[in-house]
Amino acid sequence: MSSSKPHIHTVGELRAGGSTYLSVKDEMRRNLMARIRAGGALFSGIIGYENTVIPALQNAILSRHNIILLGLRGQAKTRIARAMAGLLDEWTPVIAGSPLNCHPFHPLCVYSRRLLQEKGDETPIDWRHRSDRYQEKLATPDVSMADLIGDIDPIKAAREKRDLTDEEVISYGIIPRSNRGIFTINELPDLQARIQVGLLNILEENDLQIRGFPVRIPMDMVLVFTANPEDYTNRGNIITPLKDRIDSQILTHYPRSTAEAALITNQEAWLERDGQRARVPAFFQEVIESVAFVARESELVDRSSGVSARLTISLMENLVSNIERRNLMTGEEKLVPRVSDLMAAVPAITGKIELAYEGEREGLSLVAHNLVGRAIKKAFRQHFPRMEEDDEQPAAADPVFGRIIHWFAGHHAIEVADDTPLDEHLRQLRQVPRLEETAREYLKPTDNAELALAMEFILEGLHQEDIVSKENLDGLHRYTSMLATLLG
Repeated sequence: MSSSKPHIHTVGELRAGGSTYLSVKDEMRRNLMARIRAGGALFSGIIGYENTVIPALQNAILSRHNIILLGLRGQAKTRIARAMAGLLDEWTPVIAGSPLNCHPFHPLCVYSRRLLQEKGDETPIDWRHRSDRYQEKLATPDVSMADLIGDIDPIKAAREKRDLTDEEVISYGIIPRSNRGIFTINELPDLQARIQVGLLNILEENDLQIRGFPVRIPMDMVLVFTANPEDYTNRGNIITPLKDRIDSQILTHYPRSTAEAALITNQEAWLERDGQRARVPAFFQEVIESVAFVARESELVDRSSGVSARLTISLMENLVSNIERRNLMTGEEKLVPRVSDLMAAVPAITGKIELAYEGEREGLSLVAHNLVGRAIKKAFRQHFPRMEEDDEQPAAADPVFGRIIHWFAGHHAIEVADDTPLDEHLRQLRQVPRLEETAREYLKPTDNAELALAMEFILEGLHQEDIVSKENLDGLHRYTSMLATLLG
């Protein structure tokens, strides 16, 4: 909870209170040093960067650097930039009415200087909260110099009867209006090269020039940029002189493990529905997170474009919504998934991946189902012993799955539907001998809903291992013998 605004209203009161001027970069450096000494997390909500990105970011702030965060989409670049605002002082004084948020002891524009000259210690001040000192702009090809830096306003000059050489006829852009704070430009390569040139002076000389106007305004701010690596985008590039002037380049990355990815998904996804939180067993959460991991490794997906962490967040939300939809039809209440819910959530995948040439030949839907299948197979192998099938040891003799496979080989089959009530769903699955015992032994379900998921997961894993065949018929899933399917 933020503290109340300080009760100081004039420059004289501010000076009498012992306040001093500190640049934004020094302010952030001081506050970061205090937090490091105190220990604990520095940036809330940033997961998986504790030993990589966060130390690099700390070094950049301690060095008083402007920063570029370079990485593929969905790597929390914007979130990191926004989190940096937490290192600003909670409240900072500014001259009331100043278009550039001038500090009372460091006036930049003619308005602030004239007001101080006229009123002296009686100059009114206002206070800005740290949340108002962070601004960002998404770079697009239509962004102009006037948008970012500013321009001369002839209408203002005519209305106030000022000469066009008067500094007060300037209409400032978003960057100078973010003075005394942090300004972020997202997707920097999308900014036209001639506009990028306009940023050079701000980075190198820390000053502002507008249309060759004979005034130099020393800006006090931290500039943060985000971008995909140049080699990974066809939309544009960062011009070399600009990149040379950005002090620290910090590389972001995707989660290194499914456990890290699961923390991000559970933090970001909407899992609380009508007061009840969806309950996803750990083994099935691994499947969900593995979809993104296998997509990043797949030859069907354009790896250079990246696979955002938003994929699994959307996938999880769609999965929970499908549980809700089924519960509305069956009257059940527990938000526990089934394998079929994962298949129903495929639309969350198709919009989050860019296909390579091989993937385009297959089509988005087939590629998405392929990724889900590979994720199930990957998780299945992590929880169950690998089956070694050869001429001397057929799959039906496997010590874990032998009786299950033998049952299907006897021309048996089961059918499970998406909208079947839990009791009926379990009754169908229990037809397969040893399926329930295997699920309980290896996956440790806590109730019948998790047991049904575990049993179906085993069947789906055997299907992905090409041991059991599966047919999908409009919401009905039929598991049968692979040999029987091959023989028609």
